[in-house]
Amino acid sequence: MTRDIERGVRGIESLISYSLYSIVPTLIEVTLVLSILAVKFDVWFAWITLAALAFYIVFTVKVTEWRTQWRRQANEFDSAAHTRAVDSLLNYETVKYFNNETFEARRYDESLERLRLARLKAQTTLSMLNTGQQLIIAVGLVAMLWRATQGVVDGRMTLGDLVMVNAFMIQLYVPLNFLGVIYREIKQSLTDLDKMFTLMEREREVADAPGAQPLQPGEAPELRFEDVHFAYDPQGGRPILQGVSFVVPAGKTVAVVGPSGSGKSTLARLLYRFYDVQQGRITIGGHDIRAVTQASVRQAIGIVPQDTVLFNDTVAYNIAYGRPGSSQAEVESAARAARIHDFIAASPAGYQTLVGERGLKLSGGEKQRVAIARTLLKNPPILIFDEATSALDSANERAIQAELASVARNKTSLVIAHRLSTVVDAHEILVMEGGRIIERGAHADLLAQQGRYARMWALQQSGE
Repeated sequence: MTRDIERGVRGIESLISYSLYSIVPTLIEVTLVLSILAVKFDVWFAWITLAALAFYIVFTVKVTEWRTQWRRQANEFDSAAHTRAVDSLLNYETVKYFNNETFEARRYDESLERLRLARLKAQTTLSMLNTGQQLIIAVGLVAMLWRATQGVVDGRMTLGDLVMVNAFMIQLYVPLNFLGVIYREIKQSLTDLDKMFTLMEREREVADAPGAQPLQPGEAPELRFEDVHFAYDPQGGRPILQGVSFVVPAGKTVAVVGPSGSGKSTLARLLYRFYDVQQGRITIGGHDIRAVTQASVRQAIGIVPQDTVLFNDTVAYNIAYGRPGSSQAEVESAARAARIHDFIAASPAGYQTLVGERGLKLSGGEKQRVAIARTLLKNPPILIFDEATSALDSANERAIQAELASVARNKTSLVIAHRLSTVVDAHEILVMEGGRIIERGAHADLLAQQGRYARMWALQQSGE
């Protein structure tokens, strides 16, 4: 996408520049030269010039249209090579884990070789185009000079007229030759623009409804899932959620547990409207989230995701991202609540410490605590904890669990967890499997049922 956008922007600049400073002046010059030749001299001069122009334009258009395919192919191979290079650089640790530097280099070489061949074809056809254009110009120029020389021999024209016709033709064909170059550049720019405009014309998958109003969630709104059905690929894809219904009462905490792939994290994605449900509805404070603006829904929710991704900036910037414009004191207060202030303060650069791309300079637990801090700083009425403490050691987990419980008090909270010990105090626990809720109730009630939750609890307790 970045390569397509970059080439598209350059294409727009080229189109505007060539149109204003090259095409219009050349057309004016051609018109003036033709008028002078037709009025002051023989009309055949104008006809020869027009014929040469016609042949030149038709040849240029036809050959340029034919060779555009190589330019388009070169663009595709260029994007593919760039993508492979960036992908391998971003995932350099994985490359080194499996000792695949040579493999990645070979893949990149293959991409560059395809790009070289495509650009070689593009350059070869460009040479053919230039040769044909020069031949047409030369034939037209010879015909004009022959006509002028014949006029001098017959006494109809002077030697000065011959020199002037020759000067006019050179004056005309130099910008005309440049016009051919411009046409090729315009075609290449339009080719470059093609993918960018395709990106711009794509409809967003999730859009606000016409006339949607902002959500007014209040202090702690009720959260409700009503017979929700969802699949990432509706056309025959595997169903993720199948008739899921539950309520998170205002100011209460509901936990969702279950094996991987049961659809737990999908609940958070649907709540954020990264996707829309295929059947059923999700409401916040009684309002269907599809009927209100996405921005207001996301403003009302704070999440600590399972996979924390940080910006390549300072620790302070990443924490303050939860509420841009926050003061340093507020950032530090959130860091203290997330039990990461001491670590930051001990660093030489303090809160100005750079975290690296995707936070690679921090450990998993440190990244997760930064994510908790920025969510605490946002202070929304709805909280989602998606394995919020999975990367923490036991001591920090207990401390932060207590802090999160304090923060979640009087807020509507949805907790997604694998470790059952972190959700025993939830108002209600939902056990999901295969996209359905198979058990629900408080911790003690679920243990008394001796069902799936009780077996999961016994397994985790024995493991500990």
